[in-house]
Amino acid sequence: MSIRDGIFTTVAVAVSGIALAGLLGTDAYSRAAGLEARGLHALTAQVQMACAGECNGQENIVQLGEQEAAR
Repeated sequence: MSIRDGIFTTVAVAVSGIALAGLLGTDAYSRAAGLEARGLHALTAQVQMACAGECNGQENIVQLGEQEAAR
């Protein structure tokens, strides 16, 4: 039973490795990663502009959330 489990595990790891390599080689993955990076940058810039160095406590973060909800 343990030999069969070992063979199954080895095949599963090999197939998943090939599938991951195939996914990373596609343009869809690189486009998604680029969009995620741009979204994170935009979010960071928005928070920095809204806080302007005053987001030291939780109160200011809550106020920022309320401002965004009012829009």
